[in-house]
Amino acid sequence: MLLPIKQNVQVTFNYQVAFTNGLFHPENSLLKDTLCPSPGSKAKLLCIVDEGLIQHNPELLFDIEDYFNSQDNLHSVRSPLLVPGGEAVKNDNKHINEIQRLVHEYGIDRHSFILAIGGGAVIDMVGYAAAVAHRGVRLIRIPTSVLSQNDSAVGVKNGINAYGKKNFLGTFAPPYAVLNDFDFLTTLSDRDWGSGMSEAVKVALLKDPDFFDFLEESADKLRNRDMPAMQNLIYRCAELHLDHIANGGDPFEAGTSRPLDFGHWSAHKLEQLSDYEIRHGEAVAVGLALDVTYAYFTGLVQKKDWVRILDVLRHLGFSLFVPELALGLDEAGKKPAILEGLNEFREHLGGQLTIMLIEGIGKGFETHEMDEYRILQSIRMLREYETSTTISK
Repeated sequence: MLLPIKQNVQVTFNYQVAFTNGLFHPENSLLKDTLCPSPGSKAKLLCIVDEGLIQHNPELLFDIEDYFNSQDNLHSVRSPLLVPGGEAVKNDNKHINEIQRLVHEYGIDRHSFILAIGGGAVIDMVGYAAAVAHRGVRLIRIPTSVLSQNDSAVGVKNGINAYGKKNFLGTFAPPYAVLNDFDFLTTLSDRDWGSGMSEAVKVALLKDPDFFDFLEESADKLRNRDMPAMQNLIYRCAELHLDHIANGGDPFEAGTSRPLDFGHWSAHKLEQLSDYEIRHGEAVAVGLALDVTYAYFTGLVQKKDWVRILDVLRHLGFSLFVPELALGLDEAGKKPAILEGLNEFREHLGGQLTIMLIEGIGKGFETHEMDEYRILQSIRMLREYETSTTISK
């Protein structure tokens, strides 16, 4: 009888998250040095751009092409491909197919690069296309929103939506590098500027009470577009996310836990229920408010911390309640739609339901069950809180 052959394969990934201004300015060498780290090396690349950027920065395409034309060792195979921004780009496979067609047509191989320039949804989609072409083309992420610079683009996940479920198709594939250009943030709408801050609140509540203090003290500055405050937020948030990926013990989520997705079980469902009219960051803020209220309702969080957390979210400009959260809540015999999010969250991970909650600011912990009655009571409590604080203002 032949014995099984057992093998332990260890793989190390190295990538940098860099910060700059004017990435495509001819005198800025960060991109060139990233693509060509050794003297005499050359790089072949395909560039994908979020078309929403061009509406606010019509010179961007010229800046990108001028940059590559000025660098002898960088070969862009064609003009940048424009794709729609926002969650809709993750709902249509034609964008994946177009990118992969160009990879084939221009001979983009595993030693070439795909540059994804845009918000988190575009980077998710392009990352998925890159990860499955040739089993992995090197990806440079150039995130242009608060949410993507502080959270989604610094991680190792890529994905698209399918069957009405967020990120149903996807890969774990670390980028070659992430290049954050703060200048892109100056063109964001107030809504997009603000929506990404919920992920910072999330990671502060899980891991860093001092960071939460900063968010509380700087809430007015952040809401009013103070750039130094936002740079600090993005840097610390990205730092905490990268530390968790590197040192959390499960970077590719092989287990049943997703520790950095506090508030996300309902957030993902809210996005779907609103047909993605609710931004991801906005949905996360509501999800955080709901789970913090649940933690308060079940005695895990003291009232003073519950109020403090909700006040920080409100001062950052977030609504704590949206109508989609209560769909079916007051209809006898009907199960509220939001509860479907629990099973979809469990299914996405596989195996046992694992939800991240807190038992104090900076003190995250995992639970494997949530009481549906208490969830519904928490929704009612949150709705009442939102209504009363809105009226009082």
